[in-house]
Amino acid sequence: MSENMTTALIANNLPIPSALGSLDAYITAVNRVPVLTADEEKALAVRLRDESDLDAAKHLVMSHLRFVVHVARGYQGYGLGMGDLIQEGNIGLMKAVKRFDPEQGVRLVSFAVHWVRAEMHEFILRNWRIVKVATTKAQRKLFFNLRKSKTRLGWMNDAEVTAVAKDLNVSKREVLEMESRLSGRDIGFDAPADEDDDHAPPAPSAYLIANNADPALAYEQDDHEENQLETLREAMAGLDARSREILKRRFLGEPKATLQELADEYGVSAERIRQLEANALKKMRAVFAA
Repeated sequence: MSENMTTALIANNLPIPSALGSLDAYITAVNRVPVLTADEEKALAVRLRDESDLDAAKHLVMSHLRFVVHVARGYQGYGLGMGDLIQEGNIGLMKAVKRFDPEQGVRLVSFAVHWVRAEMHEFILRNWRIVKVATTKAQRKLFFNLRKSKTRLGWMNDAEVTAVAKDLNVSKREVLEMESRLSGRDIGFDAPADEDDDHAPPAPSAYLIANNADPALAYEQDDHEENQLETLREAMAGLDARSREILKRRFLGEPKATLQELADEYGVSAERIRQLEANALKKMRAVFAA
């Protein structure tokens, strides 16, 4: 297969979050791409391996973009953009597609999880320190001015904190928080724990994601939940406004409305509200059963 396959795929109009205007639009778009069966996946992988068919490669990548979104959600909380994580994961997915052997008897999703996570890990490592130190304009200002504002090495005393806060027009809490960040040390992602230091924090690779989870099962579960949610939206959209509002108030709201409360609002009997609710649920079950 050509070594330029990854570049060709990127140039072949594969969707990226920024190109679709918003992250929500991107996730909606990739969730609409049909999931391949095992036979379809193998046939495409064979075409890619034997014929260097880039259309087959694109089909394999497109059908697994939702899986990258699923993995990226596990790395939220770093202060890094979800769209950036997804784009890095997509690069890993394309690398996995390039190296996938359909004769090994495993699904592409199980093979690709290593490559997708590896790219996300590299992105996190490149950006972790700067993200944790300063993420806002005020924090960046404090970051660049704090060290030259300190009068001595080591931790500042209360008088120095007060003086720095006044000089930079920030709160004492922000000064203390930034000093703590600047005093922190970086930890290698895969660095082994120091056996002689009982208080040393574990390496991030030890707790970020459970490696014993089956990525294929997680992918299937995520896909099932997305499909169920989309079906629910379609079923709700098929109801009249009053029935839709009754169901929302009865089952989705907090606190949940009683039949009598809704009856008083709509000026009908509680039995009538119950009938409307039952009819609406019947219509929704029909949508799910279709």
